[in-house]
Amino acid sequence: MTPRPLRVALTGGIATGKSHCLRRFAELGAPTIDADTLAKQAVEPGTDGFRAVVQRFGTAVVAADGTLNRAALGDVVFGDDEARHALEAIIHPIVRQAIDRWFESLDRQPGVRAGIADIPLVFETGRDKDFDVVVVAACSPATQKARLMSRDGFSEAQADQRIRAQMPIDDKARRARYLISTEGTIAETDRQVAQVWSEISGGT
Repeated sequence: MTPRPLRVALTGGIATGKSHCLRRFAELGAPTIDADTLAKQAVEPGTDGFRAVVQRFGTAVVAADGTLNRAALGDVVFGDDEARHALEAIIHPIVRQAIDRWFESLDRQPGVRAGIADIPLVFETGRDKDFDVVVVAACSPATQKARLMSRDGFSEAQADQRIRAQMPIDDKARRARYLISTEGTIAETDRQVAQVWSEISGGT
């Protein structure tokens, strides 16, 4: 009997390079799925998720074009743990179901050795137990902060707020089967990704 593909979770902290690692895994031939993309789809206008968010947080989080004003929503939920948990309670079940269906579809595809899901909060939500392998992309908190301020235009306080909302990256790193350091150059990160994929996929 052919074993089912390994279920791999890629995680880390905000701005630790998860998205880059996921793209690189995909370029190497890994089937991939991104929880952040699914989360955005879950709250597109007209969806049950969108209606639930507006009901909970009000029309102040709706932009003029009828989509969610993500900046306004972020200011609310990253400054209030209760609000953040309420948002997660709306989005996480939708995303979880989509990822589960995706892995089930891989089980029916011949020749697939592993699938990789980018799930930022896999440890925070206790979902790490649902996966065969957890890979953590990590860098120092100082690098996270600098990337957030440069990439997203956050103030130092906003960057700190978002980093504190997640489990400390050192804690995640200690729980990883594989650790990819994104502190160095892109080439150094890419070499680590290639090595991890080779080991996970059995060298294929």
